[in-house]
Amino acid sequence: MPEVYTLDDLASREVLDAGQSKPARLAVIGWPVAHSASPRMQQAALDAAGIDVRYIRLEVAPGRVREALARMSALGFIGCNVTVPHKFDALAACEWVDAAARNLGSVNTVCLEAEQVQGFNTDGPGFVSAIADEFGAALGDLRVVILGAGGGAGQALATQCAMQGVRRLVMVNRTVSKLGPLASRLHELAPACEIQALALDDPALAEACRGSDLIVNASAVGLHPGPPPILPDSCLMAQPLVYDCIYQPAVTPLLERAAALGCRHANGRSMLIHQGALAFQHWFPQTDPLAVMRAALGGG
Repeated sequence: MPEVYTLDDLASREVLDAGQSKPARLAVIGWPVAHSASPRMQQAALDAAGIDVRYIRLEVAPGRVREALARMSALGFIGCNVTVPHKFDALAACEWVDAAARNLGSVNTVCLEAEQVQGFNTDGPGFVSAIADEFGAALGDLRVVILGAGGGAGQALATQCAMQGVRRLVMVNRTVSKLGPLASRLHELAPACEIQALALDDPALAEACRGSDLIVNASAVGLHPGPPPILPDSCLMAQPLVYDCIYQPAVTPLLERAAALGCRHANGRSMLIHQGALAFQHWFPQTDPLAVMRAALGGG
């Protein structure tokens, strides 16, 4: 079985399922997507539930999400997960979007078997459960900094923080102008939440981080080798909790520095598991795949 499929493989069932005993009817779409661990945990859950379906990685170039969903639908796919950079495009391509996903501003889970292409977002709820798992903390009790708040995952997490009633929310992005509409929307959604938007190079960021309880990296910095940590050590000196949504590599430059400075820290594996289990339940209601998915990714 190929590690990664492309839109050309969606030409027909004969092409897509050649040499396979199970039909491919679920996928994760992204660009790139070869790094995704979703197939490992989703396939384990499918096998444990006795569902005779294959879950694949599908590489989709930017601008072709709508086409990908149409091709999958024509081939009888149940649905798909959506990873970077397609979460905004998936929102636009869905014919019906769950109210929570609409609030979160992006779609990471698509159901294709209904009369309409339906979009959901499990990133936000998965994040709440991950923070509770990793740090024993209720998200709503914390002061939170989100790095990369302008992206699909970052916007969803920032919105979830506001919905949970966090004490203070600092949204950080390389281009701070991207945060204006989001900040306005979150002010309306959570008037009592103190919201601040900063550029990544703003001198005020170090003080904002030192006044926080939790720092979250929702950007792609650290996904590939080379770049230095997204934050300087000065932002971590007060030893906040540090959560990096990246799970491969397991130790990003940010987490390496967090560990060296004595911060409690965790990578995005727990969020991956929780959001994945919630997605599975959208496709297969009345199931409980969490334990199987956790075991498939190595316990914990």
